[in-house]
Amino acid sequence: MSVPAPSPTPPPSSSYSPSRNAGTPVSALQARNPITIRLRKILGTNFTDEATTEALQTLSELYGTQSPASTSDPKTQTTDDSDSDEYWSDETANHLTVEDHREGLNETASRARKNLRRDLENKLAQGSQQFLQAFSEVDQRLDELQTHVAAMRVACGEAETQLRLSSEASQSLLDRAESLRSEREEVETRKSIVTLFLNRFTLSNEETEAITSRDASVGPRFFEAMNKAERIRNDCRVLMAGEDGPTKAGLDIMVSTSSYLEQGYEKILRWCSFEFRQMGRDVNLEVGFTMRQAISRLSQRPELLSEALAFLTKTRQTALLSAFLDALTRGGPSGLPRPIELHAHDPIRYLGDMLAWVHQAIAAECEFLESLFGLGGQEDEGRARRMVGAVRTFEGSEEEGWVKELLNSAVTKLCVPLKMRVQQTVRSQESSIVSYKVANLVQYYMLTMRRTIGEDALLSTTLSEITEVSYKVFFDAIEAQGRALLRIFLDPDDPSLTPPLPILEHAQLLREIMHVYDSSVLDETASETGQNFSRILDVMLDPAMDMCAAAADEKTRYRPHWDRAVFVLNCWCYLQSVLEAFEFTSEKRHTIQEEIDDRVRLLEDEHYEDILRDASLFDTVAIIKSKSPSDPLSHLLPAQQLQSTLARFSLWLSSPEVVHSPRLSALTSLSLHSTIHHVSLVRVAKAYAKLCEEVRKPENRYEAASTLLGIERPFGQVGVLRAIFGLEEESEESGAD
Repeated sequence: MSVPAPSPTPPPSSSYSPSRNAGTPVSALQARNPITIRLRKILGTNFTDEATTEALQTLSELYGTQSPASTSDPKTQTTDDSDSDEYWSDETANHLTVEDHREGLNETASRARKNLRRDLENKLAQGSQQFLQAFSEVDQRLDELQTHVAAMRVACGEAETQLRLSSEASQSLLDRAESLRSEREEVETRKSIVTLFLNRFTLSNEETEAITSRDASVGPRFFEAMNKAERIRNDCRVLMAGEDGPTKAGLDIMVSTSSYLEQGYEKILRWCSFEFRQMGRDVNLEVGFTMRQAISRLSQRPELLSEALAFLTKTRQTALLSAFLDALTRGGPSGLPRPIELHAHDPIRYLGDMLAWVHQAIAAECEFLESLFGLGGQEDEGRARRMVGAVRTFEGSEEEGWVKELLNSAVTKLCVPLKMRVQQTVRSQESSIVSYKVANLVQYYMLTMRRTIGEDALLSTTLSEITEVSYKVFFDAIEAQGRALLRIFLDPDDPSLTPPLPILEHAQLLREIMHVYDSSVLDETASETGQNFSRILDVMLDPAMDMCAAAADEKTRYRPHWDRAVFVLNCWCYLQSVLEAFEFTSEKRHTIQEEIDDRVRLLEDEHYEDILRDASLFDTVAIIKSKSPSDPLSHLLPAQQLQSTLARFSLWLSSPEVVHSPRLSALTSLSLHSTIHHVSLVRVAKAYAKLCEEVRKPENRYEAASTLLGIERPFGQVGVLRAIFGLEEESEESGAD
């Protein structure tokens, strides 16, 4: 809406006008000027608030819908008529259109300022007329609704009267129905309780049939029924343990479930007995889940389990015996592997194959029984696993006791044919080394069986007896060989001092036996087998050593100059060298060394005396040892005799016998040779020192004793003699001490 701009007001003059009141200020006059007030009001009006904006929007809608052409003047009509003039140009037409629009807007604004109140009142009157028309229709509809409501009220009153009459007539029926509904709910509750009780404390027809019927097989369905019967008995015991004591229903339930369980156990017994009879057809067996469950059930009734396992024991005994005899005589399927008795000419392989077959059968039987009782598998994860080769103990549980008993019973019939064949093979051996290998082999399997089935098992006892027999045969053989060795005589014409051929053969046999023992000894039985081998060493070495000594004495009678002591030492040192390669012979080596030391001491005495004789000092030393302290040595040993003795001794010092003894060169042990000769030279040096000491004593009455001793080597000086003997180091060590 456009507002005509007011005419500009001339600015106030800075000087006073003569026509105006000189006492009135200019600012006060401007404040009272209506145009100024109007302008300030217009300029101070805010058109941004919502109320003003909404009012202007309403006015715009009110006057915007009117066409400006309706109030146009003749000039406008003339303009409209001239619009059809086709001679006007487009520019002229556009200019006229803009001018007409501006004039229409000015006219609308002018009319709005003049007729605003009237237009608003007309607009309100028009709206009121519309409201009156709408409300008249609403009033008409409300009159119709009131009519319908009155009719409905009459119908509801009649229905209420009929309902009251019907309620009064059916009250007894409603009360009866309510009581029946309550009774029905109570009956349903009791029914659900009875149903739950029966489901928990009774067996269904299918479960009863699974337990009692002969047509129903033993399987998961049967075991589920047995589990439920046992659970019913346990729950019933809890109910009967209350304050009111046992009830008739509880007693009836206990009786019925007891009857079902007894029938179930009898059924398991019959089924297991039948299955156990079928197991005799095969050596290697597999146990299914149903069989393990059946044995687990029967373990709760030991008498029934014993009866069932009796059938298993018989069938397994027969099956293993038949399989063992087939392996001996027929071999495997299609002849492979070949029958064991085809190798009867080779005792080691023959016995090894038999014992290996028995060991394999026992391992398979043990695995079968452990699987039968649920040991060693997933059902027995809590139990400690037995390591391979470890000693088996049967003290952990009742099932292990059953396994031990059944395992012992299953191999009972194998003992007789095994024992007969092994003993026959052992007693037919003539070679002691073969006898020892056989005994060692049987002992190995005896120890293995003890670890597997226990020491008190019948098979372990049988193998123990066979082992004793085998070792008895072996010891009888080597004892007979020892006795035969004692009866051997040496050839009197043989001058050699080396071990004879019988000793070499005997030592070679002992070496082979020690090799067998060293390759088969077990750590767990080292002490036991070590004691047995100590006996072997005693039985084989003692006769050989006695034979060497006795044969040497016997040969000395026919050949007096034959060196018996060197021969004995050579033989004993050779026997000792045979034992040095084996650590377990240390005790026997020590015993032989003691015997050798005794013989070495005797040889040292003999060699010392031989050196004194060769050096011409034997008689002189004997005189010095035997003389009386009161007798002067010069009376027993004159100076001329002493001088000749010292001359021969000096001559002997120049011989090669001082360094190397011809007699000791026959010793096979160079260490003994050097030791014996060294000890003898030391004793000779001590004897010479004693001689010089006695000669120098005044009481022995030698004139010019130093001159007498200094004529010949070693000039009466023991140090020089030791230097000649090569004893300087020992002399220095003794001087330092």
